[in-house]
Amino acid sequence: MPTRAPHGEWVDPPVRRGRGSAPLGAGCQRTSCAGFWTRAASRLGSHHEGPGVCRLLGFVGRRPTSVVEVLGQEDFDAFTALTALHGDGWGMAWLDPDSGTIRSTISAESAIHDPTYSRLAREPLGRAGIVHLRWASPGLPVTPDNTHPFVEGGYAFAHNGHIAPVERLEGLLTRDARGALRGDTDSERYFRFVLQCIAETGDDTDGLQQALGVLTSEFPEASLNSLLMTPTHMYGVHINSHAPAPVKGIRELFTSEDEIPYRHTDEYFAMDYRLTTDTAHIISSGIDAEGWTPVPEDTAAMVDLATLEATRLDGWAAERGRTRP
Repeated sequence: MPTRAPHGEWVDPPVRRGRGSAPLGAGCQRTSCAGFWTRAASRLGSHHEGPGVCRLLGFVGRRPTSVVEVLGQEDFDAFTALTALHGDGWGMAWLDPDSGTIRSTISAESAIHDPTYSRLAREPLGRAGIVHLRWASPGLPVTPDNTHPFVEGGYAFAHNGHIAPVERLEGLLTRDARGALRGDTDSERYFRFVLQCIAETGDDTDGLQQALGVLTSEFPEASLNSLLMTPTHMYGVHINSHAPAPVKGIRELFTSEDEIPYRHTDEYFAMDYRLTTDTAHIISSGIDAEGWTPVPEDTAAMVDLATLEATRLDGWAAERGRTRP
């Protein structure tokens, strides 16, 4: 059953994270990181072979807002500079304020080099939205079909993690769900499985929880970190406690520890959130910003887009052990 969280809290009131509250790993100072990582992104280029784990930002508010307004210019620059690693495409999805439908834009270009990204990030596109920066898995092409968020029938989905083997994940899909696949990623198959479970249960929340229960049983070492947006809710998933972080691969990409993005060697799969009376935001690790609270380990929650009320989802744990033939 969902559990309502006290206003301003995801579940419990964990220690809040502010600027300088944790070491930046090898001495990167908060005031200089954005420029440092921007230079690293330019040097490394737009595509790097790695374990394919991305960065997420989700936001909900009472009025249309821009991504830059959500983060502030300095933290937006730091988030964008994460393309030093996560430079294999970007995407945005948002709830259109006029039609109430989900719209999206995706690109296989690195966000830091794409003027469309910069332009859209400054536009008040909607009251709710998702931003995704991709780091492609080895062997997977950098193409629009492999770029998040994936959008289908009133749902937008973005993933920060890796589920393997992908053949076994695809085996959970029905013939119709497999036929709807357009790209090669585990992330799209994760999305299709969520949609499949929603169709089976007839309810967005129950379907997501069913999918999470099955996937945590079938793939216990996967990171299922993700955002799912509908016209009425934003869902956040932070399930990754047994997922191995790609620390060795990250270090091989940089000439100095100073250039490695914040929390990428010790809290790679971490997510943070902040809730006020007028906003709800969630973000992957990578920027050292004030006012964010760590999301508790192995949890999921939803935010009502109309009321901004946050509710913890506990039902997925009861679904563990469910398998598919």
